[in-house]
Amino acid sequence: MNKEKNKLGRGLSSLLSSGTDTLSGGEDSLVIVSISLIITNSHQPRKDFKKEELQDLASSIRSQGILQPIVVRKKSENLYEIIAGERRWRAAQIAGIHEIPVIIKNMDDNQALQAALIENIQRENLNPVEEARAYQGLLGGENLDSDKLSNIVGKSKSHISNMIRLLELDEKILDLVISDKISMGHARALIGVPNGLELAHEIINKKLSVREIEKNASKYKKKRKNKNNKDPNILDLEKELSEKIGLKTSIHFNDQGSSGFITLYYSDLDQLDELMKKLKK
Repeated sequence: MNKEKNKLGRGLSSLLSSGTDTLSGGEDSLVIVSISLIITNSHQPRKDFKKEELQDLASSIRSQGILQPIVVRKKSENLYEIIAGERRWRAAQIAGIHEIPVIIKNMDDNQALQAALIENIQRENLNPVEEARAYQGLLGGENLDSDKLSNIVGKSKSHISNMIRLLELDEKILDLVISDKISMGHARALIGVPNGLELAHEIINKKLSVREIEKNASKYKKKRKNKNNKDPNILDLEKELSEKIGLKTSIHFNDQGSSGFITLYYSDLDQLDELMKKLKK
C-alpha cells in the first residue's frame, strides 16, 4: 500500500511540480484570486460532492482558512479553471470567502485531467464510476496507452481494465453504484447479464451478498456461453472492426446465416458523437 501511495505521489509531483514559489502572478506561482474568477473543469473526474462533507469543510475554512491552495490554469486573461481542489473551492463559497490562494499551472487538457485524477485517487474521493470514466477519458486522449496510464496513477493495468468494464452496465445500475446502494463487487457480477437492473434491485430489496449474486449471474453466463459459441471467423471480423472504430462490436446472424445485424457499443455521449461522425463519412 505504501509503495502504491509513493508511486501516486511521484506521479502527482511530476505533474504539479513548480520551479518557483513566487507571488509574481506568472505561471507556477502562488497568488490570491477572487473566487468569482474561478470556474470548474468540465473534465473533472469527481462529480459527486456530498453536502454534509462540504458543510463540515466550510466550517473548518471559516475557522482556519484555506490551508492548502487549489491548483488552477488560465483560461483567459481574468479567468482560471480548476485543476485540483474543487471541493475546497465549493466549501469556500459556502463559507462566504471572497478570495482564495491558488497555484497557477501551465497545463494542457490531458495533463489537467491526469493531475485531477491522481489527486482524487490519493484522497480516495472518487466513486468507482467516476474513476472508470476518468480512466476511459485519459485512454481516449493522445499519447497515452494503458502502460503509461498504469505508471501515472499507480494502479495495475488489470485494475484499470476492470474499472472501465463497469461502464458496460446500464446507466441506472451505475447510478445505484454512485449512490452506494450496491457495491462495486455487486456491479462487476452484473456485467454481461441482460436482466442486470432487475438483479440490482433484488440485491437492494433482499440484501443479497456479492457471492449470492455471482452465483445467479454465473448460471446465466454459463448458459449464454454454451448457446453463443460463435464461428472463429466472425470473432475475427468483430475484433478487426472493433480495432478500426475503437468501440466494442458484435456481429449477429439469423438462424439461416443469410442476414443479421451489427451492434456497436458506446459508453458516453462523446463516443456516440465520434461514432456518428465516422458513420456520416
